[in-house]
Amino acid sequence: MTVTDAPAIRFRGRSYFALTLTPEAPLGAWLGRLDACLLRSPGFFGASPLILDFEGLALSRGEALELVGELTRRGLRILGLEGAAADWDDGGLPPRLAAGRDVPARDAREAPANDAASRDISSSDSDARQESQKGSQHVSRAPVPLILDAPVRSGQSIVNPDGDVIVIGPVGSGAEIVAAGSIHVYGALRGRAMAGAYGDESARIFCRRLEAELIAINGLYQTADDIEARLRAKPAQIRLADGAMRVTPFE
Repeated sequence: MTVTDAPAIRFRGRSYFALTLTPEAPLGAWLGRLDACLLRSPGFFGASPLILDFEGLALSRGEALELVGELTRRGLRILGLEGAAADWDDGGLPPRLAAGRDVPARDAREAPANDAASRDISSSDSDARQESQKGSQHVSRAPVPLILDAPVRSGQSIVNPDGDVIVIGPVGSGAEIVAAGSIHVYGALRGRAMAGAYGDESARIFCRRLEAELIAINGLYQTADDIEARLRAKPAQIRLADGAMRVTPFE
């Protein structure tokens, strides 16, 4: 018998950010509100993939197909469905997804990837976030901030699902920053900034010059048109207070 040492197939777990849309009945009125949002801010969703959450919404497969078609005609890209019925798997609908974040995966031979070339600042590299164990004792780690020493250019998407994002420089128009914690921008903040993206209501956004297309904390958002003119192009901090977003000067 001949035994060959075949090369391993390497794979990793990686988290990506996707916005979640939760349709509400009646769907006609909900689509009307969506159209108003897109009219006010055409770039609101940017190029972000979207998840449709049907939890608690009684729809037939035909109605779901029609809704996905309506969203596609509006230029929205539907990545998957949450809360979808099991019999929706066939018939041209996006795949069903389970809620939550994937656990890290390893190389088929359990070889860790520590080389710098394998890292990607626009996503969560699970190899850099493995939890340590000593014997049977679990050792937890504090949230790790992602520090960028260069400007974030237009079209870039920076995601840190484990902590803050700190940018030493400006964030360009069309760029996107998503953080589980707070966002600090030591320069002009253009583009989109979404802090507390995984449920942290205490997260904040700080910047030296507020020119953002969209700011959001824990799902609450404001577009450029919603931000008061007196706060534009000024140092600012954004936080949640009493269930509302507050934008205040930061001197």
